[in-house]
Amino acid sequence: MTDAFTAPGRFWRGNLHTHSTRSDGVLKPEEVCRRYRAEGYDFLALTDHFVGAYGYPIVDTVPFRTNSFTTILGAELHSGPMLNGELWHILAVGLPPDFAPPASPDFRVHPGMETGPDLAARARAAGAFVAVAHPQWSGLTLADARSIEAAHAVEIYNHGCWAGCDRADGFGIADLLLTEGRRMSLCATDDAHFHEPDHFGGWVMVKAEENDPDALVTALKAGNYYSSQGPEIRSVAITGKTVEVECSAAVSVIIQGAGTGARATHGNSMTRATVSRERLNSSPWLRVTVVDAAGKRAWSQPYWV
Repeated sequence: MTDAFTAPGRFWRGNLHTHSTRSDGVLKPEEVCRRYRAEGYDFLALTDHFVGAYGYPIVDTVPFRTNSFTTILGAELHSGPMLNGELWHILAVGLPPDFAPPASPDFRVHPGMETGPDLAARARAAGAFVAVAHPQWSGLTLADARSIEAAHAVEIYNHGCWAGCDRADGFGIADLLLTEGRRMSLCATDDAHFHEPDHFGGWVMVKAEENDPDALVTALKAGNYYSSQGPEIRSVAITGKTVEVECSAAVSVIIQGAGTGARATHGNSMTRATVSRERLNSSPWLRVTVVDAAGKRAWSQPYWV
C-alpha cells in the first residue's frame, strides 16, 4: 500500500456500504443518493444485497451523478456458509453490471453453494474493491477471515451495526490478520438502511486526482484513504522513535501495533502530536487513531515498519 497523505490528488468523502428499496432498505436509490449528496458526500456506493429474492441487484446509479457527486456500482455479496453456519457478507465496490450471480436465492444456506472465498475472488477478478463486511456482527472467526484471500480490506467500523446491535468493530480480526502479515486496508462504512440512525456515521476519505469511479476504486485498492467518524488526519510521519501526526482538533492520538503494543498522547485541541514508538518497536506494523472531544474517531491505514 502507498501513503494516502503523500499520494497525488485530494481527499474525497464517500460511503462504501448502503442499501435501498432494491433490497432491504427503506428509501429508493435516487433518494439515498440525494441524501448523501445533500450531506456533503462526494461519492456513494449503493451495495444492495445480491441475492435472488431481490433479483440480484447491481443498481444503476449513473443517472444520479452530478458535476460534484459520483457513484460507484457495487453489491453486498452472499454465499456460504461461514464456520458458524451463516452466509458470508462480502462488500464489492466497483462491480461490472453483468457480474454473474452466485446460486444464493435468499439468506439461507443451500447445498452446493459457491464458497465465500471463491465468490470474493470472482469479484476481485471482475475489478471490484473487496472488503470483509462487519466481522463482529457476522460472528466471523479468524479462520474465516484468513480464507478470504481476495479481500483488499476489512470493515473496522460499521455504523449500522453500532446503531442496531452494538457490534460495530472489526479491529479484533483486522489486527490479527495484520500480525500474521496480511497487507490489508481498513475501512469505515455506514451500512445504511435508513430504518434506524444507521447513516452518516462512518466514511472513507479517498485520495485521488479526480472524483471519478475508476480513480476512486483504484485508490481504494491501493489503500490511499483513511476512515473517519468526524476527525481529519492530515499527515502521518514515522521516524525511528516516534510517530508524528497532524490532524483536526483532538484530545487523543493513539498508535497501535501487534499484541499489546500501543502508546498515546493526550491533550486539548491538539492539531499536532508526537507519540513514542516505545513498546511498538517489535511490531511489524502500526496504525493511528485520532479521537476528538466528542469521542469521534479517525483511523489511518496500517504502516509496515
